[in-house]
Amino acid sequence: MQKNEKIESRNRKASFQYFLLDTFVAGMQLLGTEIKAIREGKANISDAYCVLQNNEIFVRNLHISEYSHGAYANHEPTRVRKLLLNKREIKKIQGKLKETGITIVPVNLFVNEKGLAKLEISVAKGKKLFDKRDTIKTKDVKRQLDRVKKNY
Repeated sequence: MQKNEKIESRNRKASFQYFLLDTFVAGMQLLGTEIKAIREGKANISDAYCVLQNNEIFVRNLHISEYSHGAYANHEPTRVRKLLLNKREIKKIQGKLKETGITIVPVNLFVNEKGLAKLEISVAKGKKLFDKRDTIKTKDVKRQLDRVKKNY
């Protein structure tokens, strides 16, 4: 692995299914084999979601495959992991969650330049069916415009 190689796992469904209102970058409490597996690119956040319990935020269903060289000390792939945020950020998220239809969605899992795994979460509101159709329509129009520009 090279130094400038970027390790990233995105939740592509998030922007299609939700209006992303506010984003935060959080650290995670991980085991040794989990960070090694993330650096191998063995993480999937498409089914993950966040919950608020006792003034702490946890991520559930974040699938980190077992580390290839981990023997007896390997981790459980979908265990609940605590997110590391400031008390101020948690209070801000807590205030927004009091509104109806608001949830916390993991958007991006990446390893920063220091080698630490970070999870970008977003406070989001669910889209209705007509909003999703509008999103598809704007993507198609943008794609067609890019094709026209490319030809000229």
